[in-house]
Amino acid sequence: MHCCSPPGCEPVSSCFFNKNKPKMIPLFLVTLVHGIHLHTLKACPHRCRCYDSSHFVDCKDLSLMEIPKAIPQGTWMLDLKHNNLSEVDMDSFGELWSMKILIISHNQINKICSEAFTSFGFLEKLDLSNNWLTELPQDFSNSLVSLRELKLSNNRLQMVKFGSLQHLEKLEKLDMSGNWVYSLEKGTFRGLSKLRYLYLQRNRITVLHNGLFFMIQNVEVLHLGGNNISTIEMEAFNSLHHITLLGLRNNQLTHLKFKTFSNIVTLGTHLQLSGNPWMCDCDLQRVFGKILSVRYLHVDDYDNITCASPAQLTGFPLKSVDTQLCIAETATVLVITITVLVTVVAAIVMAERNRKKRQQKNWNEPDTALESHEK
Repeated sequence: MHCCSPPGCEPVSSCFFNKNKPKMIPLFLVTLVHGIHLHTLKACPHRCRCYDSSHFVDCKDLSLMEIPKAIPQGTWMLDLKHNNLSEVDMDSFGELWSMKILIISHNQINKICSEAFTSFGFLEKLDLSNNWLTELPQDFSNSLVSLRELKLSNNRLQMVKFGSLQHLEKLEKLDMSGNWVYSLEKGTFRGLSKLRYLYLQRNRITVLHNGLFFMIQNVEVLHLGGNNISTIEMEAFNSLHHITLLGLRNNQLTHLKFKTFSNIVTLGTHLQLSGNPWMCDCDLQRVFGKILSVRYLHVDDYDNITCASPAQLTGFPLKSVDTQLCIAETATVLVITITVLVTVVAAIVMAERNRKKRQQKNWNEPDTALESHEK
């Protein structure tokens, strides 16, 4: 077999090794090296799907009981959702320094071990939603210094320990909706100075204390709907200088104080307040009247705000009765005032009559005594 066309063709060996011609690599070596290179690039955990062009490893919907060990080091996105994972330990991921997106949602994870994310210094998005987490480790955020989005929704978190989130200095979005959180301590959000979106709806929060949001002054969207909030302290929202949407639907609010919202100084803030058991009286009417008169405050669902009490107003939209509440109260006060006034006047008249009777009696008594002496 020859490698060139006649005449003057030479044997194959001389084509590659002739001293007078450029050296060429044997074809079988080229094929072998190329095959090894492709194998290295396409090394992929068993049953998972890997895409070299994007360094994306897809291991979703495989009923995995453990996190695969053979994940390529160049991976920047790993999808493990819809499996049967129950734990994330310190050896789960090895040294995946390139990882930017990690999705472990829709599993049964109930425990995250300390230092589980040690190698994730460049991770930007972490999705742990729809699992069975009841708590986060104290050092959960220690290595997640680049994280921008954290999803913890639909777990069983009851509280977040002080310090668990404090190193998330670049975090912009935190979703903790659909958990069992009943209380938020001051300092819970310490260090989250870049946070813009905070989702806390569908938890069990009852009170919003002053200073709770002090460390997250850049928050633009704050969802607190579907909790059991019955008390909002007057300065709870004072530090929210950039808030554009404040959701308080479906809580247990019966009254509000105007100063709770008047301290918000954002140019435009939309409030969501329907679905609460409002007690419709003159005080509530005055508060909403003031809120609606403030140019930068907008109650998006005012038409859907209904009365829960008193009984005669149950189910009525506040908008349809708000002008009558203070009129009725004023009439009641007027009736009471008139009644009291009449009672006071009657008492004065009676007192005056009694005084005159006593005075007349006192004038008559000396004459009687004198007559008795003369006799």
